[in-house]
Order: sequence, then C-alpha cells, then structure tokens
Amino acid sequence: MSDEDLERYESDVELKIYREYRDVLRMFKFVVETERRFYLANKVDVKTLSVGDSAYFEITLEDAWVWDMYRPARFVSSVRVMTFRDVNIEEIDASADH
Repeated sequence: MSDEDLERYESDVELKIYREYRDVLRMFKFVVETERRFYLANKVDVKTLSVGDSAYFEITLEDAWVWDMYRPARFVSSVRVMTFRDVNIEEIDASADH
C-alpha cells in the first residue's frame, strides 16, 4: 500500500466517522474532548484527584460514542478516562439544529 493509498483510506474513514457523528449527535447530552479522544455521552462524572503536588482528572462516561478511526465499534456502555491534561465538557443544546 502506497502512502497515497493510506492517506486516501484514512480520509475515507474520517469522513465516515464524521457522518456517523452527525447522525448520532442528537442521541447524546454531552460532548467530551480530551487530549486523546472525542466522545459523546449521556452521563458524565468528573473527579479531580491529586497525587503529590499534581492533580489529574478521572472522567467516567456512560452510554457513550467514541470518535476513534481504529475502533471497530464506537458505541460503548461506559468509559473511564484518566488524564493530567485539560478536559472540555459541553452540554449539547437539544433545541439547536445540528
């Protein structure tokens, strides 16, 4: 497989994921973005924990969808994310036209 074939394949997969995201967005209440992944979820719980002088976040998501091109199934019942990096959580406006 050439570099061009690989780029074309990855572009096709990203487009499919975007279309799926657009189709499923209305099914979820929250958008969650971490440094590694992008999630949609219906329940989000965030805990700030500390280790010595550092703090980290433990995020638990339920009824979630994961934006990940290497994952065969993007719908998951629960996800647990632990990170020292920023986490962005937004509540989806159910009345907005997406």
